[in-house]
Amino acid sequence: MSESLYPEFSILLIDDEASYLRSLRLLLERKGDFNNILTCDDSREAMTCLASNHVGVVLLDLTMPHVSGLELLKEIGEHYPEVAVIVISGLNNADAAVSALKAGAFDYFVKTTEEDRLVEGVRRTVLMQLMRRQNSSLQQRILSDRLDHPEIFESFISKNKSVNAVFHYVESISTSMQPILITGESGTGKELIAKACHEASRRRGPLVTVNVAGLDDNTFLDTLFGHQQGAFPGAVKERKGLIEQAANGTLFLDEIGDLSQNSQVKLLRLLQEGEYHPLGVDVPKRSRARVIAATHQQLEERLQDGSFRKDLYYRLCTHRIKLPPLRARKEDVPLLLDYFIVQAAKELNKSVPSYPPELPFLLSNYTFPGNVRELRSMIYDAVSRHKSRLLSMEVFRSVIDADLKKPVGLPEQTVSFHPDQSLPSLNEMDSYLIEEAMRRAGHNQSLAARMLGISQPALSKRLKKKNSHEQD
Repeated sequence: MSESLYPEFSILLIDDEASYLRSLRLLLERKGDFNNILTCDDSREAMTCLASNHVGVVLLDLTMPHVSGLELLKEIGEHYPEVAVIVISGLNNADAAVSALKAGAFDYFVKTTEEDRLVEGVRRTVLMQLMRRQNSSLQQRILSDRLDHPEIFESFISKNKSVNAVFHYVESISTSMQPILITGESGTGKELIAKACHEASRRRGPLVTVNVAGLDDNTFLDTLFGHQQGAFPGAVKERKGLIEQAANGTLFLDEIGDLSQNSQVKLLRLLQEGEYHPLGVDVPKRSRARVIAATHQQLEERLQDGSFRKDLYYRLCTHRIKLPPLRARKEDVPLLLDYFIVQAAKELNKSVPSYPPELPFLLSNYTFPGNVRELRSMIYDAVSRHKSRLLSMEVFRSVIDADLKKPVGLPEQTVSFHPDQSLPSLNEMDSYLIEEAMRRAGHNQSLAARMLGISQPALSKRLKKKNSHEQD
């Protein structure tokens, strides 16, 4: 299996010393995990190399024969202003550094400076370029309101604007190797979005999923990193960890909010350094998997009580996707109803039933604490029970009626009154409430009556009284 290129653009190294080019390339490959690197040992050929390749970052020597690094820096800035140039010089000279930065260099390093600073500088520059390209891509997609690969999102049924914005964002960060954090209530579709992120990345490796909830530290480390034979009692043979199985692909860590403090430290090191140690192995291995994490928990609250590390949180939040609950995308309920009825009938080997016209209105007035997963379960249960051509409402009514009977305290500012105006009468408020219930129920009196907690005849009587007053 061929390896995915990182970054998506090439890093071009320009230096007249061929031996230094080789050592610099090896350094960036070994410590930076970059594998999309080009080299040029003749400054006269640099612009041709830029013209014929998709270059995002240039590492440029200042002192070269034929065309000096400073001349080349100015020429690159004129013809390729979107390319970030890092100057690497053998001169530890403040004036040379100032001249390079004034000419448009993004950063300046001395060749004798420690290697770690140089690698970190290249990482920072690459990340900046990736972010800039992703922002530009996202802006273009939002303005054009189109998806490059809409088929990736076919399993996520929605016409909601917030969800559509998530789709655009997923495509814009598709080539990034940085972590993604997906948040949202249980049942909102976090695993579906993780799968879409993987498919959009076009990475050649697999999507490997693990639910970390309930894993103790040892189990987590063994599951993620694997072990060598004899690493601990019972380790009778070598085991590859999931991070290795996900090489050149994606590792999806579900319910990341349940991870213990010790396991959080291990995960943070993996994300920061890109290296890990299988149990019983002294030599570190490089991670070549993109990490996606998901949680239904409010991690901000866990940051406050100290149960989740801030450094890990901010590392995971390089890209963040927040999925809205189903109650915030009510326009999707009829779509999901039709979709799940067909799917349930197919799986249960039944004919596709029709349903009463009031069912979508009934469902649209339910809060769905279990979100899409709960709606799917309700529909599958109803389809499994149905025996006629018309789907029974009983499964839905039993759940929703119980929800309507729960006492609901009005939150502050639910209804506001202008301080300079008189209060409406109780009769007027009664009329407003009935109008709103009828609107939400699609003018179905039975459903509106259940929402108001009164009988259908009582509601009918109030409607007649209201109409007679309006006619008078």
